[in-house]
Formats: sequence, structure tokens, C-alpha cells
Amino acid sequence: AAAKSTAAAAEAAPEGDAFAGRAAPHGGVLVNTMVADQAERQRLVDSCKHTLQLSDRNACDVELLCVGGFSPLDGFVGQADYDSIVENMRLQSGLLFGLPIVLDTNDEAIQPGDNLLLKYHDLDMAVMEVSEKWEPNKPLEARHCYGTTSIEHPGVKMLTMERGKYYLGGKVHGLALPERPFPCATPAEVRSGLPPGAHVVAFQCRNPVHRAHYELFTRARDADNVKDGAICLVHPTCGPTQGDDIPGDVRYRTYEVLKAELDDPTVQWAYLPYSMHMAGPREALQHMLIRKNYGCTHFIIGRDMAGSKSCLTGDDFYGAYDAQDLAKSISEELGVDCVPSLNVVYTEERGYVTADVAEKDGLTTKKLSGTKFRKMLRGGEDIPEWFAFKSVVQVLRDAQKA
Repeated sequence: AAAKSTAAAAEAAPEGDAFAGRAAPHGGVLVNTMVADQAERQRLVDSCKHTLQLSDRNACDVELLCVGGFSPLDGFVGQADYDSIVENMRLQSGLLFGLPIVLDTNDEAIQPGDNLLLKYHDLDMAVMEVSEKWEPNKPLEARHCYGTTSIEHPGVKMLTMERGKYYLGGKVHGLALPERPFPCATPAEVRSGLPPGAHVVAFQCRNPVHRAHYELFTRARDADNVKDGAICLVHPTCGPTQGDDIPGDVRYRTYEVLKAELDDPTVQWAYLPYSMHMAGPREALQHMLIRKNYGCTHFIIGRDMAGSKSCLTGDDFYGAYDAQDLAKSISEELGVDCVPSLNVVYTEERGYVTADVAEKDGLTTKKLSGTKFRKMLRGGEDIPEWFAFKSVVQVLRDAQKA
């Protein structure tokens, strides 16, 4: 049977100011599959032949599908869209898409035509209309999406050792969103708080925000391609990341204390229930289209964004500027402008400046590595305020004691 696309039908933004002066979502339609009617939710649950318990990673995908974070998708991709994304970085419709959104299983009993109840812990989160089931070519997916088939890469390890034998495609009907330690505003909610007509510069991170990050994202509003009156949206991923990363709930607390300390109306904060793949250039595209759905017009592309190292040798899987190069090449088509991440350094004479200015003017720079910072944190040593905000350091210290 011909594969059925799960992309929303509309491929272009509707005529008129349908988005109240804000950026159009990817594909022109902001998807929302949440079922409001209680009777309809119960009917969907009663129609289910099977139940599947979602992993933390899968639950993030289901949430973003239901609220429109992955617009124009309204469900897990079918095989034709999957193949197209893997091989061409596009949906069948031609729309750019970085990584396939898939649901995996080892259950032989689940078949196309079945309704599947998706549970997250004890929560009935969604019902999926299973339209397709297939056995993916995982080595090909790894090669194209992660640039390697080595399980030394965390994304390839997840793909080959954690995901099940089969992928399922089909529309997802949202029943309820999980209550997380960090509240995740939907794309519609984030958009409603953005000033109409303003440029919105997105800053993606998966670690606590320190002084250099702050300098980076506030200076991004002064980039040549950003107009006056721009807003910066700090939009950290708070889903599962790498094993040695700081837990999402702790990171959330660091963001909240910093938000209160800065009290800056030109810097808005929201939290993204997204699980990192560390897929380098492909993931940069994925982040850009997600932030487009949240109303952003610009995206800060950092050096070695979403990069990863071999767990054995420590060698980088991607070049330092691979993500930036891909992002620049698709920026115009995607409709999201790139703002390259500035290389800012701290100097004794002038505080934070760009590295080229520090070198040209012969300024004295100070450095503190992440490894040294963590060692100082564990040892209870004073952290210099030029490196980290006091409020953020206190949250990290409290988390260590807990």
C-alpha cells in the first residue's frame, strides 16, 4: 500500500495576517492534536487494542507532536516520509526536516489499523492511529542522520541499542500532557507572549546559563540582520540529554533564578520538552524548525552545535563549523535567519569583549574550563563572578547536597 504522509495538508502560510504579525510556523499551519472533549477522549481510549509505555525520550516526541512543536507533522512519520528525511533531509512534500520523528516497538502484535494507547508512567498521554509498521534500515539512518555508524556516538548507540525492531507511523491524538518539574509552554502559548512584528532571536542550550552565554545571547540582538526592538527567547531543552549532563529539573531551577535576577523584559524564557540526539548539523536544522514553530525569526548557531565526541577516543564526530555551514545553506529556504555565535572572552581591562578585539588590543584574558569549574564546585571553592552568576552557582551547590 502507498505510504501515508503524516504531514499536515497545508504547505503554505494562509493569506492574511493569520499569525498576528508573528512568524508563520513550518509549513504554514501550527498543528494542535489535543482532544478537548472528555467524551471523545474516552472514546479514543476505549478504541485501543494495545498499550505502549513511552520512554522519557518518546514522551517528549509525543508532546511536541500534539502541541505543534514538530509542525507540520501531526503524528509519527510513515515510511515514505521517514526514507525521505533520512536520505534527503526533507518530507515527501519537499519541506526541510532534520531528523525523523519515529515511534519504535518490539511488539509483533501491533498492526496497521490498530489504535494504540500511549502511556507515560500512569498517564494516558495519547492515542495513535497506527497506519504503518516497518523494519527500518538503522545503519542507513545512522550514516545519514548522525554521519557515522559507530556506537561510540550516543545517538547511534540509542538508535541501535535502545530502539525496538519496528517503527510505527500514524496520527497522534493528544489526551493529556505530563506534569513536569519544568513547565513547558506550548508553541501557541509562547507565540501569544511575543510582541507582534518583532524579531525573535532563539538561544538553545542544554546547560546552565553562565556569564559568557548571557553576553552571547544579549549581543545577538545587535547582529546586522536583527532589527531594533528584538526579543531574545532563551529556550533550553529540558528533556533527556547525555548521561553526564545536569538533570533537567536542576537546570530549570538555574534558569528560573537567573530569570528573576535579570528581570529583563527583552529576554523571555521558555522550556522545551525535547530529547537531544547530538546529531550535529542535522540537529541544528531540527532546532531551527522547532523554534520557527515557537515564533522565532532568528536562531543563534553556536560553534560545534549539538556536537558529540567518541566515548572511547574523545574525537569529535563533526567539524567545529559543520552545523553553522548547514544552517546558513538552508536558512533562506527555512525562513529562519542565522545569527552566528560570537566568540566572547573575559578580559581584566574591559570585561567581556569578542576574541578578535581582545587580540587586536592586547588585552589580558581569563579562562576557566568546564572541568575546572565542576571541580571547584564540588570542592566548595569560590566561583569567580565573571564566570558564573552567584544565583546559578547556589542552585548547583544545593543540588549537590541533596
